[in-house]
Amino acid sequence: MDFGKYKYEMQKREAEARKNQKTIEIKEVKFRPNTDTHDYDVKMRNVFRFLEAGDKVKVTLRFRGREMAHQDIGAQLLQRVAADINEIGKVENMPKMEGRQMIMMISPR
Repeated sequence: MDFGKYKYEMQKREAEARKNQKTIEIKEVKFRPNTDTHDYDVKMRNVFRFLEAGDKVKVTLRFRGREMAHQDIGAQLLQRVAADINEIGKVENMPKMEGRQMIMMISPR
């Protein structure tokens, strides 16, 4: 068997496999604890669009100043996000605090 022909066939197979694979990107949407209803709706529209495109979504809730004393409000907001995306996506990582921000990962169903 010709080794050059074998290498060529293997290279073609690998290129075909790379062509068919889907890369999953991570999109990020940032909230604040006092995000109002219209801003929330706009950001949720983006979350839905990202999930329908097959991308994962990182929801970040940033606390500034005295907002750190009211982390329960932020947790309620992220629970609301999780409830709203329930039919189109699933929560991969539940909300957890990392420094001054609370982070949650959502993946498409």
